Parts: sequence; structure tokens; C-alpha cells
Amino acid sequence: MPGMSADEIKATGRALLEIDLEALAENYRTLAARAGSGASGAECAAVVKADAYGLGIAPVAQRLLAEGCETFFVAHLAEGQALRKLTPDARIFVLDGFPPGAAKLYVDSDLVPVLGSLPEIAEWAEFCKRDGARHAAALHVDTGMNRLGLDRRDIPRLHALLPAFAPVLAMSHFVSAEDSSAPRNRRQIERFDEACALLPPMPASLCNSSGLFLEEAPFLDLVRPGYALYGGNPTPGSDNPMRRVVGLSALILQIREIAGGETAGYNAIWTAPSRRKLATINIGYADGFLRSGSGGDYGVEVFAGGRNCPVVGRISMDLTIIDISEADPLQRGDRVEILGEHIGIDDLASQAGTIGYEILTDLGRRHIRAYANATAKADETSRAD
Repeated sequence: MPGMSADEIKATGRALLEIDLEALAENYRTLAARAGSGASGAECAAVVKADAYGLGIAPVAQRLLAEGCETFFVAHLAEGQALRKLTPDARIFVLDGFPPGAAKLYVDSDLVPVLGSLPEIAEWAEFCKRDGARHAAALHVDTGMNRLGLDRRDIPRLHALLPAFAPVLAMSHFVSAEDSSAPRNRRQIERFDEACALLPPMPASLCNSSGLFLEEAPFLDLVRPGYALYGGNPTPGSDNPMRRVVGLSALILQIREIAGGETAGYNAIWTAPSRRKLATINIGYADGFLRSGSGGDYGVEVFAGGRNCPVVGRISMDLTIIDISEADPLQRGDRVEILGEHIGIDDLASQAGTIGYEILTDLGRRHIRAYANATAKADETSRAD
């Protein structure tokens, strides 16, 4: 929906997701400068999996490419293929390895798999032998997550397979980088150093968003921020060093006053303690406004009429009820802030009992998306499709 006016957007009856791509670019510059400040002068890649954390891989990647980003990480083959259509030259790593029999698809799409098990590595090596080419791959070493990745004891068994392909990156993943006091951070750094010593020389990567802010952050050759790019706080408990990227607003559809003792929403989990003024807004859990933010007393808050206004009752699929009794006068058609200047990603996540990553990636596909400060190809208000 390019070029829609505010009135036209309002008439659609949909929530509005605003994405500031200049703020995204500034966050990338901040992280890249931090990575380049150490002795290694590490490259700053960008993690754009899950549709760029829900913000749209095409406009996000285009803006990051314009900022000089040359390396991207995605989760799945399809994400990599979508990104490859946007850039013929960038390196694209696929974090979740590859399913059996998929090697040719990765090569045809010029994608680099991140291999984390002996069976994956053996299959990749065998494919490269049959194809007559040493195709690139990254090696994922587990240092404590116990999710994906090679056990250090597996590494000696790799050496017979490595000549068949080109290992271009060794990587691992922090378990608790957001907790700067966690002893396991130091243990993981040591384990990764030990694993790299057993591998042939190649570039190495360990730091995610929060890892970049550890006092002893090992930037190595490449860092891979994701969450911080999109405005999430990589240093919980401290001021957020990143600029806000996302704004989300919903419309008031109806306002009513109810007497004390009346209930609102499904299953009547909330009862008005006194006479209250309620507004119904056009957003629900199908839009990524999580049902976990519902409250028997009061739930998460939105910002409306100059006040934080709590959700009352259950958040339903398409609609949410808020208490605007203490707010400045509001009327049908007014916008309320779900995310923005007054309510950050991490604020909403904390109130909903989750993490900001889930808030971002669950933003839903029904919002109208408005991109500010985009590259020419993406500088328009668009549907989330």
C-alpha cells in the first residue's frame, strides 16, 4: 500500500507498524564501530533470520547493504534464498545446518551452511567430492549450549573430511551473554579457544549482540549481532545503548463506561473495581500482541491520552480492551502506542512475561508497515506480505 495517507491507513482498520531504517543503520554503525575498536578489527555481520526479526528482510537487508554490511546470517534455506535475490555478492550463512539431501540446493543458491554435526560434515564433504569443488562451509562448535554444534571430542575425527571442502568460519554461541557476571561466559571463551586450536586456521566468531558488550568480549574475526540491530537492549539492567527502531500503534474502535462489579473480556477474569472507562483497540494475539499480557487484575500497558493505560481482561485474537479512566479525553479513531517512545520492546516483554525477541518476531503479518529512511526500492508504506 504505497503512499497511503494517515486517514487511508486509519480506514483500513489495521494496526500500524513503523520501522525507522535510519535508526537500524545507526545501530549497525554503532555495533560495527565497537567490533572494529579491538585489536582484531572484527567484521560486523548482521543476523536477519525470522524475516529480519519480524521487520521485513527486504528493506532491512537493503539498508544494511547500503551501510556496507557484507555478511548475513539466516536460519533456514528459504530465508537464504530470499536474501540471495536481493544481493548477488553478500556472504550468506545458514545457521541451522541442512536437512539430508539438501546440499545441492545450498550450492545452487550460493549459501554457506553452518555445519554442527559429523553426519552433516560427512554429507557435505561427500557432495563436494562428487561435485568436484571445495564448497564453503562454517563449523559450529558447541561450547555449552547443548543445542547444535560439534562436541570438542568430535574435532579429531573431522580432519579426514576437511580437505574435501573449504571451511571458512569457526563459530560458537554464548549461553548467557546478556548476564555479564555469568561465569559460564569465561568458560565458553576458553572452550572455544581450545576448540579453535584443534582446527585448521580459519576466521572465528563468537559474539552475538550481548556478547559485543561483555567486558572481555572476544570480537575475534567476525561478530553477529541481531537483536541489538532492531533496537533491543543487549545490556539488560543498564541503559539501552541502541536507538529505537520500531513503533507500533493501534486504533480505538469503541469507548464505553461500565459500573463497578462488571467484567470485561473472555472468561470474565477482570472485574471493574469501580466505575471505569474502557476502550477497545484493534490489535490482538493474531497481531503479535501476546495473550500472556492479559491480566486478572491488570495486564500489560499501552500509552494513550498521555498515560500508561493497562489492558483489562484477556487479550483476544483481534481485539484488546484497555482502561482509559485516568487518561486525557480520547475518542474513536485515536491511536494508542503499543511500542514506541514511551514503551520499549523490552518493557512490553517484561510485562508480558517473555523476552523482546519474542515480541519482535511475533509482530504479526496483518499490520500495515511503514518504512522511514529506506533505500529507494523500499521507501514506501507496504503490506506485511
